[in-house]
Amino acid sequence: MNLIEKILNRLPKEPIAVRKVVIGVHWTLVASKYGGLASTMMGQKPHGESRVRDVGHLHERSAQELAAWALSDNLLEASIGMAAINSLLELDNPSLEEVNASEVITRLSKDKNLVVVGHFPFVERIKRIPKNCWVIEQQPQGDDFKEEDAKIYIPRADVVAITASAFINHTIEGLIDLCQPESTVMVLGPSTPMAPQLFNEGISFLSGSRVYDEEDAVATIQQGATFQQVKGVRRLTLSKIIPQ
Repeated sequence: MNLIEKILNRLPKEPIAVRKVVIGVHWTLVASKYGGLASTMMGQKPHGESRVRDVGHLHERSAQELAAWALSDNLLEASIGMAAINSLLELDNPSLEEVNASEVITRLSKDKNLVVVGHFPFVERIKRIPKNCWVIEQQPQGDDFKEEDAKIYIPRADVVAITASAFINHTIEGLIDLCQPESTVMVLGPSTPMAPQLFNEGISFLSGSRVYDEEDAVATIQQGATFQQVKGVRRLTLSKIIPQ
């Protein structure tokens, strides 16, 4: 059973209605019990690979039905699925904090070896804090490393921060398998499923988001917002160890 299946198995069994599905150029939002976000990802080909089934009727499905799409090999359907999962998860854990992932990474990685999978906007700002900072990126820029270099650098890292988009493209298990048992692993980004059972899978921090003003979030996502431009969203971090 993979990580997504483990999350799906813990979702509420009683079907929960979907109020809306919004697919923006950068972000996908599913509104059911709560508002859940995920990166909008598509295949390399502009049309066929991203054809979504039942378009125009997604709001007629239950949130659990859409959540199962996270297993799809169609990246756009998987994006919808992850957003649906995030719309169903309860965030009532005592270790939940309203803190940005970059702050946690800065604290954890001082004078240590850090790998960040995904070129996040904060990377340039914090690069001087770790002993080494290796960025793995599907589309490398600057001194980023290619995704095939993950097998070289992740085993050398004390702290590994993995983009939650790895759930959507189904690379998350392979990346976690490269981490040393003693390394600190974070999953970050608005797509992050804030599911405590992931703490049994070698992950110590889940840094994601929650929509608190659906109207503002929808308006900005529909108009092409990057995450920094999305309104009505809080950045949250769930940690394996309850802060003292």
